[in-house]
Amino acid sequence: MADIIENLRKNGFAVTEFDTAAQAADYLAGRVHGKTVGMGGSITLQQLGLYDKLKEAGETVYWHQVTPGDGTLDAAATAQAYICSANAISQEGYILNIDGRGNRVSATLSRKETVYFVVGENKLSGPFPEALERARNVAGPRNAQRLHKNTPCAAKGDRCYDCASPDRICNALVVLWRPISGCGSMEVVLVHEELGY
Repeated sequence: MADIIENLRKNGFAVTEFDTAAQAADYLAGRVHGKTVGMGGSITLQQLGLYDKLKEAGETVYWHQVTPGDGTLDAAATAQAYICSANAISQEGYILNIDGRGNRVSATLSRKETVYFVVGENKLSGPFPEALERARNVAGPRNAQRLHKNTPCAAKGDRCYDCASPDRICNALVVLWRPISGCGSMEVVLVHEELGY
């Protein structure tokens, strides 16, 4: 794990570490105070209870898991801070995310003050091929099942079938080797617990 953290930092990503999800949620609430916040679809963020925490603090938060609709997606993408998770982080310190509509991955690439990737240590992987394997064959099928998609991976829950289903949730892969030029900071908030898929 130490080598992944070191490589993330060498690649230009900020990294903060927390023992618990509650500590990470408190940290993020402090960091985004007074800013508009977009959140990407994420079981990890749900487990943190972050949306409720931010709303109780009076923050302006856009999260389509609570308020569905294209207006929410657009508002989340243009918020000052964007918070999501990652499907995997490779040993080289690369951040991998797979997406169906592209709203989550595109929001991490657009100009905003800070993008936060909240990850449990279960998402830390070996070299890039292993991280890609995890993103496609662990996170992908489990998210398809969660979203009740009509895909082979959702039906069987075992692996990606590279299907042509209209319900497919893995249409794009974004790999961040380094933070995007001209954007604000990109920070990995690592929680030493198992979170999300």
